[in-house]
Formats: sequence, C-alpha cells, structure tokens
Amino acid sequence: MATFRKALIVFGGMELHTPRRGAETVRTLLETEGFTATVSQDYDLLGADDIASYDLVVPVVTDGQLDREKGRKLTAAIRAGTGLAGYHMGLATSFRDCVPFRYVASCYWVAHPGNIITYRVDVTRPDHPIMAGIDSFEHTSEQYYLNYDPAVEVLATTTFSGEFDPWRSNVMMPVVFTTNHGDGRVFYSSLGHTADELEIPQVREILRRGLLWAARGLQG
Repeated sequence: MATFRKALIVFGGMELHTPRRGAETVRTLLETEGFTATVSQDYDLLGADDIASYDLVVPVVTDGQLDREKGRKLTAAIRAGTGLAGYHMGLATSFRDCVPFRYVASCYWVAHPGNIITYRVDVTRPDHPIMAGIDSFEHTSEQYYLNYDPAVEVLATTTFSGEFDPWRSNVMMPVVFTTNHGDGRVFYSSLGHTADELEIPQVREILRRGLLWAARGLQG
C-alpha cells in the first residue's frame, strides 16, 4: 500500500456528469491506497507553484478554463513525473482552449452517436496490469467517439456499429489507454458518464488500477 502519496482532484463543469460525486469516488479509491487527496473546485491549483509536489493529478472537469501559463506549469510537472489520470469527460473534454493541456491529455471527445446505448468494451491487452483478469463486457452509457493521439497504448476498445452514424460503421475506438509525457504517466478511460457508473465493478476496477498505474512511484 502506498503511504504519504499526494493526489490533487479538481472537479467542475456540467452537473450532468456529477463531478463532485465522481471526485469523491476518486478520493475514496486513492485514500484506500494510502494517498492524501486534496479535492477542490479551484482550477488554478493545477498551475500553482506546488503542482509538481503531487504524485497524481485527476481532473474531473467538463469544459472549464485553464490559463495557458498554468497549463504550462501543469505540463512541466507531468514531464517531471507527476501522473495524470482521467475518466469519461476528464481529459477528453477538459480545458479545450488550453493547448499545453490538450497535448498531454492525448484525446479529445467529439461525439457519442445514439447518446445512451448498450455497446461492447473489448479488452485488447489482457496482459497489462490495468486489464488483467477483466473480460470484455457489455456497457450501457455514452459510447465516446474520440480524436486521440496515435502514440497512446490502447488497452480496451469499442467498435461503432453504424446504427446511428452509418458513415462510421465498424470504426474501432479506444476506451482505455495509457501513454507518457516525459517522465509522467497518463491514464484515460472513457467509462463513467456519471458517478453511478463508477460503481460498476469493471469500471471501478479499471479506474482504480489506472489511477495507481499513473501515480508517480507506483509503477509496476
């Protein structure tokens, strides 16, 4: 179990995504693993002078504004080893106008054809510690269509049927991925439209493992 690890969880934006409850779920997952977690609605903390002291940063944010200079400080911290992790709207929709953050986030949400639908999550890297022992499963939520960095390592995918947007039939899209930015690790899962979804065993375990994988000093 980790001890004396620090995590910063910043939440806000669209209430549909239940950001406060989601942030508290992330806090619970991390504190169970020995982290000291700071939870805040203050986006400026992401670019504070002490940002590099955190072992993990988790934005639970839809949209939002992050000053470019603060984004640069956050990016520098991640390059130096601070981990970055997000689920669903976090990373994929956060701080759209902050170019330094967009580079690190490695994905950008653009659509969820059909809105809430049932789709399949296919585990493509069962050998990875985040996905080990988790079988492919059916999931009912928003099936995220992303623009994403080709440098990511894809751990799970979904395939669009074309039922709602026929011109995207059979497109395979990442659901879970990892990457790095300098010495920092980045984890993302598109699962978790609301905090209720984070209680689904596979979704919660993928998130828990991804948080730990990304955190500085806990790599394995």
